[in-house]
Amino acid sequence: MEKSKHVKEIKTAKVRWVHLSKNTVREIDYLRQNFKFHPLDLDDCLSPAQRPKLDEYESYLFLVMTFPYYDREQREIMASEVNFFIGPDYLVTVTDGKLLPLLKFFEQCQTSDGYREKYLGINPIFLFSEILDKLQLNLYPILDHIGEEINQLQKAIFSGSEKQMVKEILIIKRNIINFRKIVQAHKNVVRKLIAKKDKFFIPSNLMVYLANNLEQSKDIWDTLESLKENVEALHNTNESLISFRLNDIIKILTIISVILLPANLIAVTFGMKTAGMPLANNPYGFWLAVGLMAAVMLSLILYFKNKRWL
Repeated sequence: MEKSKHVKEIKTAKVRWVHLSKNTVREIDYLRQNFKFHPLDLDDCLSPAQRPKLDEYESYLFLVMTFPYYDREQREIMASEVNFFIGPDYLVTVTDGKLLPLLKFFEQCQTSDGYREKYLGINPIFLFSEILDKLQLNLYPILDHIGEEINQLQKAIFSGSEKQMVKEILIIKRNIINFRKIVQAHKNVVRKLIAKKDKFFIPSNLMVYLANNLEQSKDIWDTLESLKENVEALHNTNESLISFRLNDIIKILTIISVILLPANLIAVTFGMKTAGMPLANNPYGFWLAVGLMAAVMLSLILYFKNKRWL
């Protein structure tokens, strides 16, 4: 079977990097024929959105990690899975092609002698650490974008647009929740990899790079926690403003109803055509009734103002 165009390879004296930019049956069959990977791991590569994990075998490690990317059309943060097979002298990465930083990094290593010497001249673990670093650094612009959206939201809320901002708040909250779900297992996966330091193909001098990945994962999580707290506080503030305005409107409508109620009562009373009705035969009866209604209404307005209800 002809090799898929989505299967590319870079090889140096120290490291062989095989990158699959698509995870269909054709690409995975290439791995079946050229590597002795466990069938369950290959099946995991075909299944979308696997749970992040690390599996250890005698001759290689298998890692599943997910990374967020921003879908501009949907305005939603989505998950993209990366599968890593790490062996003594090779690294295999399997993706769905949606993580542009990984694709760009592979192309740089493919076309630049300096990149190949720097990143593929030591060990597969070092290359893995650098890939993870590139993917983690790509998350900061997304976090900055969410932070900027929260700042703009805050300005809009306090400019009197709180009702229109309800949907915007929910979109940002959804994206933060999605982001947290995607990256929450990163720390545990890296910790498990560090714990495999006695594995024969993991040099102890490379632990500092994995430790840096771990610290970066913590930093990303702390930033997410801060954004989560900010948007929740903003949500509560927005709800309070909406509630305050609704209460203010209800109060005004109630006061208007109370002011008009005596006028309606007087109008109904004088509208009853019964014998002995006061002012019924008075030529100024209409204006006297109107004056009485106006006096009652004015008295109620002055009373409400005195009570500071108006």
